Amino acid sequence: MSTDLLAGFLSGAALIIAIGAQNAFVLRQGIRREHVLAVVLVCAGADALLIAAGIAGLGALIAALPAALVAARYGGAVFLLGYGLIAARRALQAQRLTVDSAVGTSLGSAMATCLAFTFLNPHVYLDTVILLGSLASQRGINGRWVFGAGAATASFVWFFALGYGARLLGPLFSEPKAWRVLDALIALIMFTLAGSLLLG
Repeated sequence: MSTDLLAGFLSGAALIIAIGAQNAFVLRQGIRREHVLAVVLVCAGADALLIAAGIAGLGALIAALPAALVAARYGGAVFLLGYGLIAARRALQAQRLTVDSAVGTSLGSAMATCLAFTFLNPHVYLDTVILLGSLASQRGINGRWVFGAGAATASFVWFFALGYGARLLGPLFSEPKAWRVLDALIALIMFTLAGSLLLG
């Protein structure tokens, strides 16, 4: 493995593997076994697209247009607050994971939510487009794309591991209390992230 590829993989992993809105959504979909392949492909594919855009120079353009980040910041905060309220409401209801009830969200709804978590989050642009794009640009014309490939690979590995590894928690989530705890944590994460966007 080349040093550029390894550096990209480690840099991408460091930014992606964090408790955030997108990861919480993927975890919940994985536990419920709802449209997991589509969700992880959208998340990882979006990261790869944004990383490539950053390497191609979009990061410099975004940095020059702070109004775009401000709009994404407040739009993302509103979305996170709304999803946090939905998760908080679920936390107050008893539910369990069963084969019959595991599929309840349409593919279209899951995709729309996944895309919103991805593209309405201004941090994704800072992390993938600006930061990873800047790190890649320091590695020369050929090295930057190898670095980007490593970062995109980290994204694919992480989201597939999270989405499909989550099903190992299925037995735990056969208990309604476990779902309430998960949804309460998801709501807390959403409210915290929304607050950081509004106050940051």
